[in-house]
Amino acid sequence: MGFIDLLRRKKQPTDAERRAHLRRHGRITEGVILDSEMRAGAEIVYYLYTLNGVDFESSERLDAAQSSDLLKYAPGQKVNVRFNPKNQGDSTLE
Repeated sequence: MGFIDLLRRKKQPTDAERRAHLRRHGRITEGVILDSEMRAGAEIVYYLYTLNGVDFESSERLDAAQSSDLLKYAPGQKVNVRFNPKNQGDSTLE
């Protein structure tokens, strides 16, 4: 990789920036919580959503607001998922 390539390379957004972008511009679909676990002091949830017949599984660390209502993110609960229409595997929980 040359010097010019380093200058052209796009900066990777932080997780907070990615979530904010999806909340502003993403489309909404319905998903279901598969599982959850506590890791390093944070609640991690695993969820599934389907778009055009394709299943997508993802996980997300809940933020402070989401962690205040853990029953909403219990396994089996239906949740809204925001996804990037240009990259449908890129998603965040509502």
